[in-house]
Amino acid sequence: MKLNYEIYYGTFIKRPNRFIAHINVSGEEIICHIPNTGRLKELLYPGVKVMLSYHDSPLRKTKYELRMIQKGNSWISIDSQLPNALAYEAVLNGVIEELKGYPVVKREVSYENSRFDLQLLGKDICFVEVKGVTLEKDHWSYFPDAPTERGRKHIDEMIHAVQNGYRGVILFVVQIEYAKGFSPNAPMDPAFAQKLKEASQAGVEIIAYKCSISTDEIKIVEKIPVKI
Repeated sequence: MKLNYEIYYGTFIKRPNRFIAHINVSGEEIICHIPNTGRLKELLYPGVKVMLSYHDSPLRKTKYELRMIQKGNSWISIDSQLPNALAYEAVLNGVIEELKGYPVVKREVSYENSRFDLQLLGKDICFVEVKGVTLEKDHWSYFPDAPTERGRKHIDEMIHAVQNGYRGVILFVVQIEYAKGFSPNAPMDPAFAQKLKEASQAGVEIIAYKCSISTDEIKIVEKIPVKI
């Protein structure tokens, strides 16, 4: 997916709340929106290099959006809205081996009291829930980086769908190109980790794919191991 943004680079100063960051751009302190409600503590610290997009719209409270954070020599995408679009693109292009062979792909489809990110129609009916991953330690990726009751609710609904004859897949889109594998973050949210294990035992498929990332393009490229 090409990123057609007007790009600026800067260094992180502070994050007064989960929605806003102060960034130094060429000596000027600007305020930008953070499109991710996670803690991001391992990424956002004073002086770290960041990439912003600029949007000159009267409808916006801030004209800048925090898109990526540099870790080592790599960029990590932190846009929580992007993984759904990346997954949709990857399914259409046949990148995700497990999800090939479906002629119809729909986005944001309701099921019971939830809305799944993708519905695939063809040889069967498959629901896909997409989770974006930004947390990494020692080249291994983890989700979530903060407790998520909403995430557990989505898993419960996916288990329900599988028990009622649908195919169910939870796809972790790892926005870290050097990640070697994925696991649920049990120390942070043991209830989520346990729920993911229950889902796997109930027949929900748990898969993870990582992305290639540059400041002008992000795409899903490769499956990585999952250890629950």
